[in-house]
Amino acid sequence: MTEGRATAEALVEAYLSRIDEYDDDLNAILTVNDDAVARARRLDTRFETEGFVGPLHGVPIVLKDNHDTHDMPTTAGSTALAGSTPSRDAAVVEQLRDAGGIVLAKANLQELSFGIDTISSLGGETRNAYDLGRRPSGSSGGTAAAIAANLGAVGTGSDTCSSVRSPPAFNALVGVRPTRGLVSRRGIVPLSETQDTAGPIARTVEDAARLLEAMAGYDPEDPVTARGVGRVPSEGYAAGLGESSLNGARIGVARQFFGAHNDAHAADAERVTAVLEDAIETMSAAGATIVDPVDVVDPDRLESARVVAHEFARDLGRYLSERDAAPYSALAGVVASGEIAPAVESRIEASGALDIDPDSLEDDAEYLARLRRREELRDDTLARLVSDNLDALLYPPSTVPPVEIPDHQPFVEMNCELAAHTGLPAVVVPAGFTDDGLPVGVELLGRAFEERRLLEIASAVERTVGGRRPPERFGSLE
Repeated sequence: MTEGRATAEALVEAYLSRIDEYDDDLNAILTVNDDAVARARRLDTRFETEGFVGPLHGVPIVLKDNHDTHDMPTTAGSTALAGSTPSRDAAVVEQLRDAGGIVLAKANLQELSFGIDTISSLGGETRNAYDLGRRPSGSSGGTAAAIAANLGAVGTGSDTCSSVRSPPAFNALVGVRPTRGLVSRRGIVPLSETQDTAGPIARTVEDAARLLEAMAGYDPEDPVTARGVGRVPSEGYAAGLGESSLNGARIGVARQFFGAHNDAHAADAERVTAVLEDAIETMSAAGATIVDPVDVVDPDRLESARVVAHEFARDLGRYLSERDAAPYSALAGVVASGEIAPAVESRIEASGALDIDPDSLEDDAEYLARLRRREELRDDTLARLVSDNLDALLYPPSTVPPVEIPDHQPFVEMNCELAAHTGLPAVVVPAGFTDDGLPVGVELLGRAFEERRLLEIASAVERTVGGRRPPERFGSLE
């Protein structure tokens, strides 16, 4: 832009052309922003007299469609909420726009974020950018598929358990689940108040770091963000990534999260493990100290800290009751509408979420015990990192590759709960591909508010392992 070779308007038009050309194959985009070109023109006009308005000046962004936008519907992928436009932006959307970003489009997701396939009544089934016959994972699979195919420069997702980690892993991208309290949750359609967070999805570690810089910050309307005050590095997250190396990094291999958790998936899990073994060997050769194995937490204790089914009806009901002109005020009403995608509706009914009385949770002994267990898990995990002097724990985000449609991605093979239940940060970076060309990611989990260190390690892994290549199906347009 400084050299006059590009404008915000030209960028937006180029990405809109790619959406027109390629999204019929992916089915990743729900809504294109009708104001995107006009906003780009306004930014170009300001640039002529004022220069860049912020660090994301003119950058076209794809939002997961559970982020409130005052100028576009926010549907969470549900026809029950189609056409319903919030009165204000989500906190992170405000921050991205203030930084100069352009909301290009909103992406499909697993309806109401409840699941890991990316199926919705409004958007149908999104497909994997590397194999159109396979799942992109979820719930932020629409954003991941879109960014992998270069339908936007960067994107956002939300992560309750896996959603900014397994979709990037399945689409050879970088995803960041921030420390609980670093990024505001206000204005994001909730699934679980104690687990939800927004996070970046990008093609490179540097892009993810720059996006995180714009998303992080205190929001008085989300008190948990008070934890992050003073914890964002003054130089940001992207500074120095190009010079970072694996020399001196101590990385613990959490072997308990390797291999199939269900014997039926053993052969598929071996393919993922083989890619990670090669990546670990490359990391060691590049100077990392690999501590292998590291025992982290008891898997049964980790599973026993689940609270999504307890919190879903309560938290979605609060959101709907505060949203102007929302057509429904409770989860039960949305499900009873008959508009939920059958695969998602059956998951909700099987979870028991509709049987929970939201008003009883403060006195629910089982729920409160699960929350206490999370505190113990966080302390135990941090103690392991400190006692072994580790910068990060390493494991696969999913033990198996993306499955073929119409099969459903097995949740039992997702390793999402350690970060989700402890609130600790995690970064996913491409590790390579299986023999049949399916992307495999590696997850790095670190200490609270140590995103800068995790991103440094991830950047070094990105350069040494070289785990990403673009999908062949979505090349340059004439």
